[in-house]
Amino acid sequence: MRSVHVSNTVRWNLVGVAVVLALIVALWPRTSPTPSATPDAPPATQGQSTQEQPTQDRLRAAAIAAALQPCPSGDAARTAGPLKDLTLECLGGGPVVDLATALGGKPAVLNLWAWWCGPCAKELPVMQEFSRRAGAAVTVLAVHSDPSALRALQALRDYGVHLPSVQDPQQRVSALTGAPAAYPATVLLRADGTVARVLAVAFPSADAIAEAVDQWLGVRT
Repeated sequence: MRSVHVSNTVRWNLVGVAVVLALIVALWPRTSPTPSATPDAPPATQGQSTQEQPTQDRLRAAAIAAALQPCPSGDAARTAGPLKDLTLECLGGGPVVDLATALGGKPAVLNLWAWWCGPCAKELPVMQEFSRRAGAAVTVLAVHSDPSALRALQALRDYGVHLPSVQDPQQRVSALTGAPAAYPATVLLRADGTVARVLAVAFPSADAIAEAVDQWLGVRT
């Protein structure tokens, strides 16, 4: 009879241990998986951390590889418009760009984009084709709206796009022109610097851009 009593005691002890283990497993904190980024959404942390900031040598090398056209410059300051007194860094190197002066005197197309934007990668070559077609009639300027200049240069090199480009890490052009915080977006500026139209679309062709420029700026290309 004693052996039966001991066996029952051991059995109940084992049951108790199993219950305790089950409770520990149930209450143990779990780490939820990190959700994947949605397509064409900005990275959780835009730009790069302090430890990952590119050196000037890397930026210069990336600028050489991208082979961007020089940023526009001029002496015909715009008399009106939201971009007056706004200066931005020229992504390909060189002096900062005073947009009111650089874009003064003729209509302009500002293409707002970011290196992580999928539709931008398709639209930028189309924008470059339109720029070639427009020639001197319209100024076409790419505006990179993300803090990482290095990523922008690498992206433009990969796309084979050499448009003159400025770096706008604080999205000041978007804020001043009323463009949405979604990319790509295109701002059409009249010769006096006022905004004719903001188009939050990805243009599929140079013809589509030409039609918009004709409609809103009155310039046929």
